[in-house]
Order: sequence, then structure tokens, then C-alpha cells
Amino acid sequence: MSKNENTGKYMKLSDELVYQKGSIVSREIARKDTGTVTLFAFDKGQGLSEHTAPYDAIVYIVDGEAEITIAGKPKKAVKNELVIMPANKPHALKAVKRFKMLLIMIRS
Repeated sequence: MSKNENTGKYMKLSDELVYQKGSIVSREIARKDTGTVTLFAFDKGQGLSEHTAPYDAIVYIVDGEAEITIAGKPKKAVKNELVIMPANKPHALKAVKRFKMLLIMIRS
């Protein structure tokens, strides 16, 4: 990551995390009272079990392929796709192939 306090931060998301066998790796990119931005790398077969959040969650697929289930309906998501998971709807994610995602959670 290039960093310059006067011009902001520049990142190539696909290079910011390395896949780890049998694991999920994460790195928080930004944290504010109003929300967070976190980068994740999932090895094939890894995932997040069904859960809900009190606010919308936005997922951008940086690399690979995931199955994202929202309110019991699974859909495939691939590189360069964006998915909005609505507040208070159960959702889950699973790596069909290893994948990286940017998770944006806005609390207001």
C-alpha cells in the first residue's frame, strides 16, 4: 500500500492479502463510528455461517468465486460483482473457489 498523508491512500486490493490454506484472513482498511471497510481472503471451502446484521452490508468480490446466501436463497458471486445484503436478513458466505472480498458496513 502506498501511503501519503497529503494525498490519501492508494491500494491494489487483490495484493493486500495473501490466501492461507484452510483459513480466512482479514484486514481492516478503515474504521469510523459510522462503519467499517474490511478486506477478506477465504481459502476454498471456508465461509461465514448464517447471521444477521442490523444494517446493510455491501460485498465487492475482488477475486475468485463465492456462494452468498441471503434469506435462504443462494447465488454465485464472482470477481468484480457487488452484492448488497439487506439489514436484518440472514446471510452466509462460502468460498466455491478461493476468493477475496471487500466488506463495507455502514451503520447509519
